[in-house]
This record gives sequence, C-alpha cells and structure tokens, in this order.
Amino acid sequence: MRDMVDSFLNHLVVERGFSQNTLEAYRNDLYQLSDDIQAHLPSLENTVWQKVDLDLLTSYVSSLRGKRGYRDSTIARKVAAIKSFFAFLVQEGQIEDDPTEFLISPRVGRHLPNFLTEEEMDRLLDNPSRQSTPDGVRDSAIRELLYATGLRVSELVSLNVQDMNFEDGYILCMGKGSKERMVYLYPKVKEILSDYLEQARPKLTARQEERALFLNRRGERLTRQWVWSIIKNSAKQAGIDKPLTPHVLRHSYATHMLRGGASLRHVQEMMGHASITTTQVYTHLTNDHVRQEYDKSHPRS
Repeated sequence: MRDMVDSFLNHLVVERGFSQNTLEAYRNDLYQLSDDIQAHLPSLENTVWQKVDLDLLTSYVSSLRGKRGYRDSTIARKVAAIKSFFAFLVQEGQIEDDPTEFLISPRVGRHLPNFLTEEEMDRLLDNPSRQSTPDGVRDSAIRELLYATGLRVSELVSLNVQDMNFEDGYILCMGKGSKERMVYLYPKVKEILSDYLEQARPKLTARQEERALFLNRRGERLTRQWVWSIIKNSAKQAGIDKPLTPHVLRHSYATHMLRGGASLRHVQEMMGHASITTTQVYTHLTNDHVRQEYDKSHPRS
C-alpha cells in the first residue's frame, strides 16, 4: 500500500514543487492511514485501495478524534491529505470513484495572527543592546530584514550573499514550493545589511567560500531555532512582554503594510502566499484603522 503513497509523494515533489516539511507531513498522515486500512483489510494487499469506501474512511476519521485524541486542526490537515491522495488515485486510474467526495472534515476556526504595534516594533528594532559586537550587528540585521520583507524564517536562513542586490534594493528568496520571489528593501535595512556584511560577517567566518548570508559564531549557516532564540531574546531586551517569534514579525509586516495603504494583491505577492485567501486574514486586523479613516474622511461622519 505504501508504494502508491510513495508515488503520490513523488508527484507532489516533481509536479507541484512541495517543500520537504510539507512532504513529511503528507508522508506521516498517509502512512498512518495505509497502516490502519491494511489492519482492517489484511488479505487485499494488491487491490486494497480499490476496496476503501466512505464508511471505512469515516470510521478512521472518527478514531482520530475519539480513540487517538487528535485536535480538530490536526484532523482537518489529515483529511486534506487523504482527499488529495484519493484524487491522485482517480487521476492515475487506480480507482474509478473517489470515496472522499463526501468525507466530512472538522470545521476549524481561523485564529487572528499576533502582531506588534508600530511603537513596539520601533522599540524592538531600535534597541541598542549588543549592536557593537558581530553577533549584535547580525541580530540587528535579522530583525530589520524580517520586518522589512515579511520573510519566513526558513526563507531567511536559506539566503546566500549573492541573493542580495543592493544597487536595485531587493533580495531574491526561495519560498514555499521552491517558488522564487523578489522582496524589496528600504534604505535603512540596506544600510544595516551593508554594515553587517562589511564589519560583522567577516569576523564570524574565515572561509571565503561560505555562501550563507547569516552565520553563527562557528561560521556556519544559522538554523531556524537560532533565529527564534534571537527574536525571543531581542523582545526581552526591548521590554516587550508579548510572546515574540519570527512569524509575529511577518504578521506585523503584513498588517502594517495594509494599514499603510498597500493593496491586498501586493501584500499577497510580497509574502509569497499562493492564495489571496491566506492574505485576507490580515484585513481583520486593520478594521480599527479603516474605521478611523472612515470617521476622518466621510463628510457626514
């Protein structure tokens, strides 16, 4: 049974460009499903997917919630993977009818993302603590770049020196699904990055051939966990009590861009969202600002 799952995973990589993290999530979800079905239908190894029906899948999903105690958000993700897999089986002619057509997925409410106010962001970015050390200059560049571009932390740590274009003021980054996009830099972040490259980075590595933009004290590429620690410590030093992660800076970037007048489509493109539906969640965070603009602008208000 896992052979067909492996074929589907290969399809996700080759045809749809899924990231390694997403691929591993699909692998875990579908291997779990195939093992469960194989336990129910042990004597049908070669034709087992053809024997799977809606009742069996519904029972499986119920067991995820009841016996196994998964949260609705996790179950919804697993159901989405199952639906994609069976659509693939139909496409490949392995089965005639899709048993997941009427498979019900839990309704998962979307949580509004956390973000910093502009005043809090100024405190975080302007915090002078340790900025004179190579680590401090690097950390300042990381904070400023995350807010300037809305990069995901995985995109940030994957950056290489040659991805920078100071003359035209942009960076090329590789986003989800191996999709390359261009993100722009304002003058302040270009200045900070230049200082990092000229003053701090050479002190963090003696290897001329090292390509990674951001390095640790051993001259190696920073990990995502290291960046999380940098942001957490920066928040503490700036006196910000909110739980702070690199993704909160991404949320802050999107919220402030929309409040500043950027279009939804523009923010979608800058953040690398495949669907504008993902970007639309930030419009809920700008409602107060819109109301203020309405009260200020409407002649009868």
